[in-house]
Amino acid sequence: MNDILYEIQSKIKDKILYDYNMANSTWFRTGGKAKGFIIINKLEDLKTIAGYANKIKYSIIGVGSNLLVRDSGYDGLIIKLGKNFNKIKIKNNFLSVGAGVLDLNLAKFALKNSIKDFEFFTGIPGTIGGAVKMNAGCYGGQTSDNLKRILLMNSKGELKYVYLEDLKLNYRSSNIEKNSIILQADFNFEYSSYEEILKKNIYIKSKRKQTQPIKEKTSGSSFKNPPDKYAAELIEKAGCKGMKVGGASVSDMHSNFIINNGNATASDIESLGKKIINRVKDVHGIVLEWEIKIIGE
Repeated sequence: MNDILYEIQSKIKDKILYDYNMANSTWFRTGGKAKGFIIINKLEDLKTIAGYANKIKYSIIGVGSNLLVRDSGYDGLIIKLGKNFNKIKIKNNFLSVGAGVLDLNLAKFALKNSIKDFEFFTGIPGTIGGAVKMNAGCYGGQTSDNLKRILLMNSKGELKYVYLEDLKLNYRSSNIEKNSIILQADFNFEYSSYEEILKKNIYIKSKRKQTQPIKEKTSGSSFKNPPDKYAAELIEKAGCKGMKVGGASVSDMHSNFIINNGNATASDIESLGKKIINRVKDVHGIVLEWEIKIIGE
């Protein structure tokens, strides 16, 4: 593996960090090491890496807000998009947003320019690339609501635009292939009253602060909501609130949040999640699905 990473490094300008501790780059602040970690700023470097798709594993991350890396680590290259993928522009009739842009920063940009219906991004702790891939949403809005198309790079390094109707964006899912990389998202938009947009932003921020353990080492919602149900309610009614495994526990504030109390291993968190899944299945007959992305051996 390292031989391949050294070979890649000889062909690109961005720097690969070897045996990188992924706890430094996930909100859970725990987990194993990746064989390599790189912040990519050049499209050509990304194309070069894609050319090794049949020789190495690679995974794209945003800010690590919904990511758990197993303690044994990730036997591949973790890629994070850098500053060149972190730009927002208003074009003729759409908003062009780099995949590395923080969801919160898109909400701020929309507010500054009196653009409506992007307020819900205030409540999503991630990047636009991740938001598109999982059709992230909250407080009555989701990414697909205004999405027009995305710019995608496939594992052959080829670039193409894919329009909304071809993405099959459903609840927290899409048909985007594993080794494809989202580079940019273009959104339709409309202008509105600055005051009305500000009011919605303030409401969402306040609601999150009141109902979610945002100051803890957590990773957002742990499980997807089943059809016509709320995962948090199912978890609480199954008696899981406060449940612990090692240094991990279910939040007392919001049952769909797992917390690292300071010394949790990735195994603690995953084991706690499995206990929750089993308990909810036993009590309600419903199998919860992880919303957190779990990678590693």
